[in-house]
Amino acid sequence: MQATMEVQGSPKKPKQHQMLKDKQVKDLMVDKRRLVEVPYTATLADTINTLMANKVVAVPVAAPPGHWIGAGGSMILESDKQTGVVRKHYIGMVTMLDILAHIAGNGSADDTDVAKKMMVPVSSIIGHCLESLSLWTLSPNTSIVDCMEVFSKGIHRAMVPIDGQSENVAGVELTESASCYRMLTQMDLLRFLNDFQELKAIMSHKVSDKQLQAVTDSVFGVTNKAKVIDVIKCMRTGSLNAVPIVESSDDIVEDHTQLVNGKQRRIIGTFSATDLRGCPVSQLQPLLNQGVVDFLKLLSEAPFYESTGLRSSSLELVTCQPESSLREAVEKAVWNHVHRVWVVDELGLLEGVVSLTDMIRVIRLWYLIEFLQ
Repeated sequence: MQATMEVQGSPKKPKQHQMLKDKQVKDLMVDKRRLVEVPYTATLADTINTLMANKVVAVPVAAPPGHWIGAGGSMILESDKQTGVVRKHYIGMVTMLDILAHIAGNGSADDTDVAKKMMVPVSSIIGHCLESLSLWTLSPNTSIVDCMEVFSKGIHRAMVPIDGQSENVAGVELTESASCYRMLTQMDLLRFLNDFQELKAIMSHKVSDKQLQAVTDSVFGVTNKAKVIDVIKCMRTGSLNAVPIVESSDDIVEDHTQLVNGKQRRIIGTFSATDLRGCPVSQLQPLLNQGVVDFLKLLSEAPFYESTGLRSSSLELVTCQPESSLREAVEKAVWNHVHRVWVVDELGLLEGVVSLTDMIRVIRLWYLIEFLQ
C-alpha cells in the first residue's frame, strides 16, 4: 500500500471528527461477557462442546500456576482480586483448526482412532497451528488506533485484563496478572469501527481500488469432489481457517486431495474449521469421509446444527464484487459473522478475498494518513 494515498472528496480533518483517536480498547469492552475458557485437563471432546455451547471459535487453556511455560513465553495469570494470589495461568489458545489438525494427523480415520484422539487433553495440541503458538493481551487503555495495528497483522483475538497489571520482562516475555479477562476479536473491532462517521470516505472506496490493496488475489481452495478429511489436511498444511469450494474442471486432471488455484473458478461454497463445531463428536467419524459439499448440506439440515444458530456455509455464500464498497464488505462480514468475503465477478468466478485483517489494515492506514499525520 502506498504511503501517499489520496482520497478525493475526503474531509479536511474537522475537529469535531477527531473522535476515533480518543477511543480506547475499554470502549469496546462494555458489553463483553466473562472469558470462556477450558482447563488444561479438558478432553478435545469437552473443548468442542464448550465451543459449540458458547458459540465461540477459540478458547484459552487454563492451568495451575508454576507448572507450564505459556505460549510464546508469556505469563498471563489470573489472580484473586482481594489477595493477589495467582489462581491460574493461561498457557495457550486452542481453535477448531487445532482440533481438526489433530484429527487429520496421520491420516487414519477408523472409528477407534478418532474416538481415541478426541479423548486426549487439550493441552497436548496447543501449537498444532500457528495461531495457538502465541497469546496476545491488550491493555484496556490501549488506543483503538494501536489496537488496529495489532489486528492488522493477522492477530485474530486478544485477551483484555480487567483490573490488571502488566510488565515486560527482558523486552520480550510478557507478565500479565488480572482478576479476570475478556476476549476482544477482530470482529468486535470492525463492528465498532463501522459506526464512525469519520471513516465514511474510506468505507465508500471500491474494494478493488488499487491504492487500497484490500483484495488478496491469490486464493487457494478445494474442489467440490474433495472429501472432508482431505480438506482438513489441506487447511492444516496451509494454516488456513477456511477455504473456498470451487467447481472441479473437466478440462484438466486434478488431485482432489490437494489445494487448487481458485482464481477464475466458480465458487460454490466455503468450508471453515468452525463448520465442525456444531457436529456432535459421536457423529464426527462417518462425516470425515463424506464429500465436502454433501457434508455441508447434511450439516445444515441436521437438527443439532440448527440449534446452534450457526450459519450454513454451503447455503449462504458471502460474496461481494470488485465494484462493491469497502463498507459493503465490512457489513457483510459483520452481519454474517464470517471472517472473509469472497470477491467474485458478474459470472460468479472467484477474483480474490477480503479478510477481516485486510479490512482493518486498509482502514488503519487510511486513518493514519488522513487524520494523524
